[in-house]
Amino acid sequence: MHMDIDNKLPVHVGFIMDGNGRWAKKRAMPRTFGHKAGAETLRTVIDECRKIGIRYVTCYAFSTENWKRPKEEVTVLMRLFDEYLDEAAARFDKSRMIFIGDKSRFPEGLRDKMLRLEKDTASIDDFTIMLAMNYGGRDEIVRAARALAAKAASGEIDTEDIDEDIFARELYTYPAPDCDFIIRTSGEERLSNFLMWQSAYSEFYFTDTLWPDFGKEELHKALDEYMRRKRRFGGV
Repeated sequence: MHMDIDNKLPVHVGFIMDGNGRWAKKRAMPRTFGHKAGAETLRTVIDECRKIGIRYVTCYAFSTENWKRPKEEVTVLMRLFDEYLDEAAARFDKSRMIFIGDKSRFPEGLRDKMLRLEKDTASIDDFTIMLAMNYGGRDEIVRAARALAAKAASGEIDTEDIDEDIFARELYTYPAPDCDFIIRTSGEERLSNFLMWQSAYSEFYFTDTLWPDFGKEELHKALDEYMRRKRRFGGV
């Protein structure tokens, strides 16, 4: 990829990290083996995004629907998250960490680590990592609507004043800009309830590559494709 045209790089990239289970199955290994490999890919991709100048990265780590997975798999995922957070403080020392989604359902120790990382990195502005955990796009929109309804009921705001900007302030991702580019691995071609509001004008990139195999080369291939596109935002 030609770094001399970095003015065309997306500011905010979203990753739907799909295919860990299939990657493990191809190797006759349990799904949990795939999640461990996927966690290493996440580290590699985030490091590369920061290195080349992308400002915001949002990764779909655990959806509100993922609780339905087998108990053993969920337990392993919680352990991987816990280990990842222990490492993140040192590995991403110049990165702001934000966890979008409803934290209340996570074990207390894991939740405390999330809150501590958010507090400790709040002043960092150069690079922001948002991990979507117990996150759902529709749930986020309902949550924002409920917050605005409460403000209107208390007289804090007038309903006539509610516009897109005011609504966006109630989203988990505020004040990050909307997502420019969303990459989904493993051949699936849908959003799966990811950044429903923030993806209104996103460019999409779908690849058959399974997430554990999505390294630097695949990332640059996707970004090359993004930079060839002309974004119109509803115009001509």
